[in-house]
Amino acid sequence: MSIPSPEEIRALHEKWAPTPEAFRSVHTHCEIVWRIAEHLIESAGLDVDFELVRAGCLLHDIGVYRLYSDDGVLDHKNYIRHGVLGHELLEQAGLPETLRRFCSHHTGVGVTREDIERQGLPLPPGDYVAVSPEEQLVMYADKFHSKSRPSSLLTPDEYAAHVRRFGEEKVAAFQELRETFGDPDLGLLTASTGVLEGRAA
Repeated sequence: MSIPSPEEIRALHEKWAPTPEAFRSVHTHCEIVWRIAEHLIESAGLDVDFELVRAGCLLHDIGVYRLYSDDGVLDHKNYIRHGVLGHELLEQAGLPETLRRFCSHHTGVGVTREDIERQGLPLPPGDYVAVSPEEQLVMYADKFHSKSRPSSLLTPDEYAAHVRRFGEEKVAAFQELRETFGDPDLGLLTASTGVLEGRAA
């Protein structure tokens, strides 16, 4: 499988971003998620496909661009759809399913068919759950930075508190990811990314 380079992925972001502000928000977030994943790979000696994880991080939120209106307003109500929209964009671009899954399978700590039915989510029925170690790592790294809080990194405790509103089973799933991949050194990442460390909730 041919994995696109960071430069090729940046070109896709530039092609699909409706405004410079949208590009900066989404692409910068994707780059920070990659820095977090790279740090976790190196600190824990993870046995994963380095290039695949990098591409997954840099591509995972590309569907957000399809939620912007022509005047640059983000449709927050349908934000849950950004993963499947990204999957569709990458399919149109001819990228393989292995890469498309990073878009549709990274939301929260996984969205199940039961979640969709119980919460009435605007998603096609199915299980959108990270399966491979690479998918799981991209999903996990994504939890420590939010575009809604672009100037700070979230601590593990902050994310656990956030996800608790969706059920204790989601907290347990996040804890399993912590045990698998370890906690990122937010102080070190703050120094390398220029993003400030958050505070535990």
